[in-house]
Amino acid sequence: MKRALISDIHGNLEALLAVLADIRSQSVDEIYCLGDIIGYGPNPCECLDQVMKNCTVTILGNHDQAALFDPDGFNPMALQAIYWTRDQLDNGPGSAAQVNGRWDFLGELPRYHDDDQFKFVHGSPRDPTNEYVFPEYIFDQRKMEILFGKVKQYCFMGHTHLPGIFTTNCEFIQPDECDYHYQLTSEKAMINVGSVGQPRDEDNRACYVILDKDAAGGPTVTYRRVEYDIETTANKIYAEADLSDQLGDRIKHGR
Repeated sequence: MKRALISDIHGNLEALLAVLADIRSQSVDEIYCLGDIIGYGPNPCECLDQVMKNCTVTILGNHDQAALFDPDGFNPMALQAIYWTRDQLDNGPGSAAQVNGRWDFLGELPRYHDDDQFKFVHGSPRDPTNEYVFPEYIFDQRKMEILFGKVKQYCFMGHTHLPGIFTTNCEFIQPDECDYHYQLTSEKAMINVGSVGQPRDEDNRACYVILDKDAAGGPTVTYRRVEYDIETTANKIYAEADLSDQLGDRIKHGR
């Protein structure tokens, strides 16, 4: 059983379509989305349609939640983008049934998904939607102990847009430090799958993970980086008065 794990699409249709094409070339059995389908990017409706069509499991992200309810803790740029995104969701494209279907889909998203020793969240094992787990938390041993205390074996998450593996030895292993492939062991691990639509690790390529549950020697995690048409997405952002130009600049630089 091979699963593609995608997260933090953020309305970036070009990145999502490129990742979906790459997934199709990897003999993957199913796709899990770990949230933040929308927010920031210029194609929230189209990205929702693709996730609804292609993903077996989808988790609620904090930007998905903010579109449904009053946003909390958002900076002005993100808040403006959420209000713009709401307007896009209300006004199509598509029929009234499609518009309502997108809202219904968002409203029914779970906060987490458990599959035996595998847990899937957007934020953290303690707060599945909103808590960030940043790489620098490895220097706070008590915090790491608390987070790992909420993990049965393996927890997969997004939210920070920073891919890598947290170990119980207070390590954060970036993808390039393990040659983009990591063998899980009997030790607990928290795995950030990175971001499809807005990477922040200074690599502007879309990022996702393939989890091979049945690999010889135990489950493996493989990071995939995918090039996409960044200029097209950025220009769409620049063309929208209610989306900050910084959002277009950010995807160009991957930070």
